[in-house]
Amino acid sequence: MIETETLAQWYPLACLADVDTLPQTTMLLGRDVSYAAVGDGWSVRTNGTVLPARAQYGYLWTALADPVRDIAVIPEAEEPDRRLVCCGSIAVRTSGLRIVENFLDLAHFPFIHTDVLGAEPQTEVARYRIETRDDGAEIWAVDCTFFQPQAALSASGGIMTDYTYRVANPFSTLLYKTCPAAPGRQDVIALFVQPMTQTVCRAHPVMFLVDAASAQDGLVQFQQLIFLQDRIVLENQRPRLMPLDASTEIPTLADRSSVAYRRWLKARGVRYGAAA
Repeated sequence: MIETETLAQWYPLACLADVDTLPQTTMLLGRDVSYAAVGDGWSVRTNGTVLPARAQYGYLWTALADPVRDIAVIPEAEEPDRRLVCCGSIAVRTSGLRIVENFLDLAHFPFIHTDVLGAEPQTEVARYRIETRDDGAEIWAVDCTFFQPQAALSASGGIMTDYTYRVANPFSTLLYKTCPAAPGRQDVIALFVQPMTQTVCRAHPVMFLVDAASAQDGLVQFQQLIFLQDRIVLENQRPRLMPLDASTEIPTLADRSSVAYRRWLKARGVRYGAAA
């Protein structure tokens, strides 16, 4: 049985820009889900049951039970000079929890995203802080910094990049990072995970950028390149289900986000995608 905490979350089903070219069916938490445009809105169903439907941040969303919280609020998305860049939907054969955890990991930048998000010998992860917010409903990692040869498509050279990570729900995470095109502001990159089964997911990356110059296709390709590099690692991790017991996979100081995320999941009773 799937725990209520997991059923009662909002999940993305499809990128609205691609919805006319995609099958109108998908899978969520092991259930077949169908969707269709109805008037100015959407109809989403599973086994004849009508589900809540919402179009937001360029994606169609639903939940399999009465949602315990709203879709993550992203104030930056309302800023008129920001660009909404939906980067499609990418299938990944692993646990959705593994995908979120990988997104939080700074230490892999020089080795997986070499000469883009990191490069040797600058491999040290400086100490950062973990906070819980909204009465424990979210985890934030703050004061994160890392040298990046190309922090964004708009970057013209290496910079020391400031990062803030946010886990908004067990399967949705965001980062706020230095914006090369607008000093003093931050770009926002979100990764919304659709757990189709416990070990097969679709990742839906979307960006809210201050970048008036870069071509849309170039922005999408840059972010997809980053994620496809991650997918190679994710699909080779074993076990595919993520252990919540810290003694199973030995953490280091650089893994503070991972440790906090696993403890938070365990305390909330989230087990879908987790090892027993």
